[in-house]
Formats: sequence, C-alpha cells, structure tokens
Amino acid sequence: MQRYFLEVAYNGARYAGFQRQENSVTIQSEVEKAIQVYYRKPFSLTGSSRTDAGVHAYQNYFHFDGDEVGDMHPEEAVYHLNAILPSDIVIRKMIPVGAEAHSRFDAIARSYRYIVYRQKDPFLYQRAYYYPYQLNIERMQEAASEVMLYTSFEAFSKKNTQVHTYECAISQSVWREELGMLYYEVTANRFLRGMVRGLTGTMLKVGRGKLSMEAFRDILRARVHASAAFDVPAHGLYLVRVLYPAIDERKSFC
Repeated sequence: MQRYFLEVAYNGARYAGFQRQENSVTIQSEVEKAIQVYYRKPFSLTGSSRTDAGVHAYQNYFHFDGDEVGDMHPEEAVYHLNAILPSDIVIRKMIPVGAEAHSRFDAIARSYRYIVYRQKDPFLYQRAYYYPYQLNIERMQEAASEVMLYTSFEAFSKKNTQVHTYECAISQSVWREELGMLYYEVTANRFLRGMVRGLTGTMLKVGRGKLSMEAFRDILRARVHASAAFDVPAHGLYLVRVLYPAIDERKSFC
C-alpha cells in the first residue's frame, strides 16, 4: 500500500479546528470529503499538528494510504482535489513516502507565528489581532529570549490536556516588527495546547507594563496551570511550518 503526505494550507476562521470532530466542520473533515468525492471511496487521514478553532496554517500535513493515487500523477490529483475543496483550504503537494512514514511522529520541529497590528485595518480583520496599545518592544524581546532558557511550560498549557510531559525544546523565540506589524515567531520540537497564545498574551502584558520581567520569570518557573494569559484570539495565530528532514532535504520521504 502506497502512503502519501498531503501538504495543506488553510484559513481556519470557519472551522472548529484541524482534527475531525463529531458534528463539526473541520479541516480534516473537508479534506476527507474531497478525497472521497474524487476517488469514490472513503479515506482516513492522520494529521501532523492539531490547530484550534479559528487558527490558520501556511503549512500542515496529513498522511494517508491509497494505491488508487498511483493511477494518476500526484500533481494532477492535487489539481482536481483543489477544485472540490472550499476556497479557504488548499492542497499544495501530494508526496509519495515510505510505508512507515508518519506525519505526526516523524516531524522534528514546528514553527508558529502570531500576528499583531496596532493601527485599525479592515483588511486584517479576523486575520491578525488588533491591539491598539503602546508597547515596549525591547521588553517583549527580552521576555521572548527568556523563554528559550526554559524547557518546562506547564504554566503555558491549558487545562484538560492529555500529555505525559510539559517539556518542550524551543529553538526560536523572537518578536519582529515590520511596517507597523508585530510578529511573534516561535519554533520548538513540540507545543502544548494553547502554548503559543499563552506566551503571546503574557508577553503583551509585559509590553504594556502590566507585568514585570521578574513576574514573567516567576510564571515560567511556577509551572502552574492558567497562570499565563491565554486571552489573545485564535485568528492571529498561524502554523507556519512542520519540519521533516527527509522531505526538506531530499524532497522525498523514504
């Protein structure tokens, strides 16, 4: 049985999240429906990274098994599947991979971006977080750098999450300012539920002067659920990249 990776991108505004859910429209349910329409049989997809309701992705992955794809070049199949999918979801690539390749467990890193704008702009509505306040960017940058000194992020994980460890290895944590926009860029080997929004919201409090750097360090050290600020909206968050060494280095996963 041939296995394939599907690279997808989407605007998550209309969806209840990435993963299939009962009685809800999700990215997975829409892609599975399109594949079933095209191949006239059901397929079960496995996703690489869950995203919450309203969160967007420049890049995410599914994998599935299907010898039927072999009857048509993957690029041609992608063209037809995109014609079936709604306009806010696109399949970018269909990549033949080895039988043991796994879109979730083989990923070695994921990168997220949170976008903030401070001048009212209707074209950014529901695509970034409108936050019209004075911010100390240097202090936020200091907080972002501080994040990289820690490996346990229990304080930045929402409750009711089924994980065995709160350990994450963060390799990038930085605020970037460009043309009046603020971007928080963070890369790690794994992320906890709500973690990027918790980091972003808490650092925005630091930037406004509502939280001192020492208090921010206390939250990092405290490892207490919900001590971070999770109140930034989902629509400012983007999954930017899921990294697989074999795909990135050889353009094929064997």
